[in-house]
Amino acid sequence: MELSQLELARRMGVPVQRVNTLINGKRDMTAETAVLLSRVLKTSSKFWMNLQVACDLYIAKQHLEHAA
Repeated sequence: MELSQLELARRMGVPVQRVNTLINGKRDMTAETAVLLSRVLKTSSKFWMNLQVACDLYIAKQHLEHAA
């Protein structure tokens, strides 16, 4: 889409740090962020929330496999 983090943040109406920390995996997807992303990127908010759930499940499985 050739959309910079700064431009995405501007269109979402959030600080660029929020977009940056999300992209770099230092922040989880929230329902609010999912809604804002869906508006800007013409997707569904469920798409973004499902990605977060998939990531959470992957991390949980990895953690449990290493703990066993």
